[in-house]
Amino acid sequence: PLGATEAHGPNAPIGEDIFLVTRMAEAVAERTGCTVSEPLWWGSHPYHHLGMPSTVVIPEEVFTGFLRAMIAGFWNMGFRKQILLNGHGQEYVIPTAIHQFGKRYRVPALVINLNWYHAVQDHFKLKAQGGPYETPFIHADEVETSWCLALFPELMKQEWAVDNNPFGFLPEGHVDKAGNLLRRPINWYGHIGAGPIEVKAYIEGVVGKPSLAKAEKALPGVEALLDYIERLVTDIVKTFPPGKLPPMELVTERDKEELEAVLKGPARGGKSLYSLGWPP
Repeated sequence: PLGATEAHGPNAPIGEDIFLVTRMAEAVAERTGCTVSEPLWWGSHPYHHLGMPSTVVIPEEVFTGFLRAMIAGFWNMGFRKQILLNGHGQEYVIPTAIHQFGKRYRVPALVINLNWYHAVQDHFKLKAQGGPYETPFIHADEVETSWCLALFPELMKQEWAVDNNPFGFLPEGHVDKAGNLLRRPINWYGHIGAGPIEVKAYIEGVVGKPSLAKAEKALPGVEALLDYIERLVTDIVKTFPPGKLPPMELVTERDKEELEAVLKGPARGGKSLYSLGWPP
């Protein structure tokens, strides 16, 4: 699970993004028996988050380095099939770390970045589109808070919720919102200056109306998401059962002899991944 430490309003914990994906991962583990690692508590942030109280901003180069080290460490441990389940607006950074790992080590592996909100996009529709929500998904708002109430209600204090009115500088239709779910031409992270920074416009830590949140609005989406992740895990295990990986002759140019030593691993008389290079 990948999250962040970030302000989500007085009604929600600063670990909200982490708690969301950790609860999701635990639920899928109960269904499939897959292993869930400790979450990554700190994340990368876009410019407009900078300066917000309770938001810990990790520089991109530090974050990608940490992810590479995590992927490498788990690979060396024997976990060569990994799903990086992301719950925070850093989906534009995570793939960089995955590809940097691939270029650095060039070993057979399956490393997937899954952003939970991309897996069930039909479950974020507004009432006018046949969905349950009155406002679009942005941050710590009606949508995200509804998912929190469905997954960890014991950590929420809805009587403390405060609302505000999100705005941008350009007319609607150009810049997308969270998850790029509206399919607009410009990704939500594809600009600076098309909207305000949070510390100036949204000091409450919310961008929208969390007071409208209800668990029942999110429950169908939660079930659909868990079903999808279960299917993903099941398909991975069917395609690559324990001990099987993508075919080395098709996924790397390294020599077979060099790979066999690190695939065997140090505990079985082989070599560690780091014999191919350090740092990750």
